[in-house]
Amino acid sequence: MRIPESELIINGDGSVFHLHIRPEQLADTVILVGDPGRVAMVSSFFSSVECQGSSREFVWATGLYKGKRMTVLSTGIGTDNIDIVMTELDALANVDFNTREEKPEHKCLNILRIGTCGAIQPEIPLGAFILSHISVGCDGLLNWYDNRDSIALLDFEEAFKEHVHWNKHLPDPYFVRAGQGIIDRMADCTVKGMTISASGFYGPQGRVVRQGLAMPDMLRDFESFEFKGYKITNFEMEGSALAGMAAKLGHEAGTVCCAIAHRYLKDANTDYKPRVKELVDLSLNKLSA
Repeated sequence: MRIPESELIINGDGSVFHLHIRPEQLADTVILVGDPGRVAMVSSFFSSVECQGSSREFVWATGLYKGKRMTVLSTGIGTDNIDIVMTELDALANVDFNTREEKPEHKCLNILRIGTCGAIQPEIPLGAFILSHISVGCDGLLNWYDNRDSIALLDFEEAFKEHVHWNKHLPDPYFVRAGQGIIDRMADCTVKGMTISASGFYGPQGRVVRQGLAMPDMLRDFESFEFKGYKITNFEMEGSALAGMAAKLGHEAGTVCCAIAHRYLKDANTDYKPRVKELVDLSLNKLSA
């Protein structure tokens, strides 16, 4: 079936609409970062940079790391941007841009998001590397797509909503596992995480500045939730959409974050960039092995 021009916009230079990447410029291994400025730091580990570009908050570079071709791409903040990024990455891999038809053979991308987060369990130290084995979407994004239940952990969802007294005005949360390949590569050097992906930095993560919260006890309830050996470990803002859309589209994806704040201990590390660089170095080594 031909995909209409209005549904998938291709720029005049043959690149996809938002990312401004052409199909041949995308590697099969993709590193996602939120901060556009972090792309230069990640690509500094490459032995060579083949091509690079930018459009709005989407900055990217493709190059070689220990002989393996990789693309690093910034997404900006939020699951809404991940909807753009994942749809366009999948199109670059699995749509013929000349015929506008799906390619006969599916290509699976390996995608790792490297970011920062706030820990909420007392035993997790600042600076810990937390791998989101399960991502919890409080943003509602996946609910816009059909068959979301096919990749969601429905028993986790029901137990969570009951435990935290989920507010009826909020989107239904969804729980999705990371790709097993990502877990296998990263599990031995990270904390096993079940991560809340919030739709904002302040109220959706339980921060109070000048407005009260719809669920005033959410931090306490999130911290005390436990189901099938998993606890909520941390907050971030993109991983659920990444895990959910990757699972629906047939890609291996996951999120690993450095804990730069601790909500339970009410502490934060503003000098976190060296530790994030360590996480990038570790992750690139794991992905290239």
